[in-house]
Amino acid sequence: MNIFEQAAGRLMVALDCPTVEQARQLIDTLEGIPCYMKVGMQLYYSEGPDFVRELKDRGYSVFLDLKMHDIPNTVKNGAFSITSLGVDMFNVHAAGGLKMMKAAREGVLEAMAASPALKQPILIGVTQLTSTDQTMLNEELRIPGTVEQSVVSYALLTKEAGLDGVVASPLEVQAIKSACGTDFKTVTPGIRPAGSAAGDQSRTLTPLEAMQQGTDYIVVGRPIISAPSPREAALQIIEEMKQAW
Repeated sequence: MNIFEQAAGRLMVALDCPTVEQARQLIDTLEGIPCYMKVGMQLYYSEGPDFVRELKDRGYSVFLDLKMHDIPNTVKNGAFSITSLGVDMFNVHAAGGLKMMKAAREGVLEAMAASPALKQPILIGVTQLTSTDQTMLNEELRIPGTVEQSVVSYALLTKEAGLDGVVASPLEVQAIKSACGTDFKTVTPGIRPAGSAAGDQSRTLTPLEAMQQGTDYIVVGRPIISAPSPREAALQIIEEMKQAW
C-alpha cells in the first residue's frame, strides 16, 4: 500500500447529503479514491440498510454514524443488526455508560458468532461533540471541568468497556492517546482545511494538524461536499495528510 492509499484510507467522507441521488453523484465524483464513507442519520433514516449495502458492494469501507444511546438491551440488539449489515465501524454514546457500551460489544460478538464470515467492525464511543464548547459543557450540560477532562474521562470509560476507540475533536487526540494508549483509536471530526468556514464546529484543526496530533481517522463533510470540485477538494486533503508521513 503506497502513501496515497494509506492517507486516503484514513479520510472519512461524510455523506451528509439531503438525497440519495446527491450522495451517489458525490460517490461517482470520488470514484477511485479509496477513502471511508461515513453514513449518518440523514441518509440512513431515509434510505436504510440498502444504501450501506450499496456502498459495500462498491468496495468502500463504511462508518455508520448513528451514535446509539439507549438502554443496554436495545443497544445490544442494535449492535447485532449493524454488525450483521457488514459495516466497518459504528459508534455509541459513551454517556450511555459502562453497561450500555459493554452490551454493544456483546451485540457485535453475538452477530459474529451467528455469521462467522463477518469482519469485526471497529466499535467506538462518542465523547463530546465537536460543537460543544466550554460554556455549553459547564452551563448547559452541567458537567464540571474542561472539555478535555470530560473527553478523556469518557475515553477511559470507553476503553474499560472494551471498545476500540472514541470520536473526539482533534484537539484532544494527544490527551486521549496519553491516557488510553497509542493503539486506542481516535476518529476526529471538526476538520477544516485552511480557509474553510468553521460552521457549527467549535474545536477544529486542519487535516495536517490533525494527523500530526496522531489521530487515526479524520472526518470531512462540508469542505468536500460544498467545494466547486469535491474530487479536487478530497485529493487536496489527502495530499495535505501525506505530509504527516
